[in-house]
Amino acid sequence: MTPLPFYIVDVFAEKKYAGNQLGVFTEAGDLTDAQMQTLAKEMNYSETTFILSTETRNGGYDVRIFTPEEEVPFAGHPTLGTAFIIGQQIIGRPVEQVILNLKVGQIPVIFSYGREGPDHLMMKQNAPGFGKSLDGGSMAQVLSLLKDDLDNRFPVQEVSTGLPFIIVPLKTMQSLKRVRLDMDKLLKFAEHLESKAVLAFCPQTHHEQNDLCARVFAGYYGVPEDPATGSANGCLAGYLLKNRWFGESRIDIRVEQGYEIGRPSLLFLKAEENKGKIDVFVGGKVIEVARGEFV
Repeated sequence: MTPLPFYIVDVFAEKKYAGNQLGVFTEAGDLTDAQMQTLAKEMNYSETTFILSTETRNGGYDVRIFTPEEEVPFAGHPTLGTAFIIGQQIIGRPVEQVILNLKVGQIPVIFSYGREGPDHLMMKQNAPGFGKSLDGGSMAQVLSLLKDDLDNRFPVQEVSTGLPFIIVPLKTMQSLKRVRLDMDKLLKFAEHLESKAVLAFCPQTHHEQNDLCARVFAGYYGVPEDPATGSANGCLAGYLLKNRWFGESRIDIRVEQGYEIGRPSLLFLKAEENKGKIDVFVGGKVIEVARGEFV
């Protein structure tokens, strides 16, 4: 195999190696599916992305996303991290927006700039789809909690903006810290659900300037606990707005994630109603931390 250039970026991180790292291959057009899957396994990040061409198609760049186990149609931090590399390394000048052509469809990423380059990026996700309310008592057992740990003012609910998650509202940080996901119970609970991953959250935070604290469990996709998850938080944004968590018809909040595994991350969430649908935006910082060639 010809040496392949790649970049490693840190997404949603307040400092290097605190957020969710990502490998991005920029010259992947000649790779087979099997080669991309092998490279994703070798890189061993939660996801690795492959830019298929430096030329646009229908205004966007063709990109594929692989976990070490399988290809996925959408994932949040790979979308932001790949758009960052396209802006910096392929376009090479300040841009307002980069569009990615993903399996789930076209996802636009909006750039904001500071003195030293891109300050943070925001992506508009697909409009969220909502499943039925799920049994809170059974979900509590999946998370090794008591039913009383759940905030029963709001539903346990499956939500998807391209990759589905079960959203679980908890009352306190103490409950959130006690979560221990039982994968066997989850697979039984979610046997007839599209989602096999969970986002649990609470209104208490480690830092007062933030609004919510979340934990994401995606062991089904090879990530027992994820430090920063854009796709899951997009689902959370839609959930919060639909269920009027903050009592308003729009939200603009900061969500902590990753503290329990020592990789504190920060995500910016926005959502608003627009012509009967919910527009969801997820963003954060992206930092390049390394580059090299895979041989």
